Amino acid sequence: MSARVLSVCTSAKTGVQKTQVAEAWAREGHGIDGDAHAGPWHRQVSLLADESAAKMRAAGADVKPGDFGENVLTAGIDLTALPLGAVLVVGGARLEVTQKGKECHTRCAIFDAAGACVMPTDGVFCRVLAGGPIRPGDPVRVEE
Repeated sequence: MSARVLSVCTSAKTGVQKTQVAEAWAREGHGIDGDAHAGPWHRQVSLLADESAAKMRAAGADVKPGDFGENVLTAGIDLTALPLGAVLVVGGARLEVTQKGKECHTRCAIFDAAGACVMPTDGVFCRVLAGGPIRPGDPVRVEE
């Protein structure tokens, strides 16, 4: 199976679950248009592998795409194995891995709804090097 985008999600506020959208536009140096995490910083776009979300489902959590606050849910790629600085081509966008995992300071709505969160250990955060559309079904590849 080749790596692909399973879902694309956005939210108007931080610390909440995101809603699936049919398409998102990643803008260079900014992030995903309309998403609360977009802006001039290093965590413009968040990615999570469905294989990580599956761990939570196996533990009994009823979670769907966007429930962990991820912008892009992928399948078929080990995001946790990517080094900082790796460049991903996700649909029509180029993203640079800038952070792996994150520290959660409080129990947010995501934790309250899911009972736990895999983003602190398995989430990958990127900045947008080149903008473009990202849609479910789009390929994901590591640029050599």
